[in-house]
Amino acid sequence: MYKKEFEIRWNDLDANRHLANKAYVEFAAHTRMSFLVEAGFDLRLLTKLNIGPVVFYEHIYYFKEVFSGKPVTVSLELKGMSEDGKFFEFHHNYYDYKGRNVAHCEIMGAWIDLKTRKLIGLSSEVLQLFDKVERAEGFRVLTKEDTRKYAKTPKDLS
Repeated sequence: MYKKEFEIRWNDLDANRHLANKAYVEFAAHTRMSFLVEAGFDLRLLTKLNIGPVVFYEHIYYFKEVFSGKPVTVSLELKGMSEDGKFFEFHHNYYDYKGRNVAHCEIMGAWIDLKTRKLIGLSSEVLQLFDKVERAEGFRVLTKEDTRKYAKTPKDLS
């Protein structure tokens, strides 16, 4: 399991003087990008392929408050990916300095071609990088339907 430690900065706190929602989101995003870079999927490769990640949803579940003065560790697990690599799902857990699980995050997204602005699958070159990545327990192959589980149809809205 991949992990990254973060120092809690003054601007990571909210009016209640605990870790702000935006900080959880930013820590998770930083953890994902560090993970991808270490797996060989760095900014140079993204630029060469002219692709970028897009987020469909990011759900965070909070269990305990986190305060300034002690670090937070964020884990990352690859929970799902489509066969062509177009869609991905990561899970993050947040741990306080005592190792207590203080929050959980689920994120699903896809890769977009930055010229056409269309979702795309990954090249075989990039898919090979993901072959080396450890799969989380319960890993699943994603389909387009998995990305639409919260979509509402017009009849649902009446």
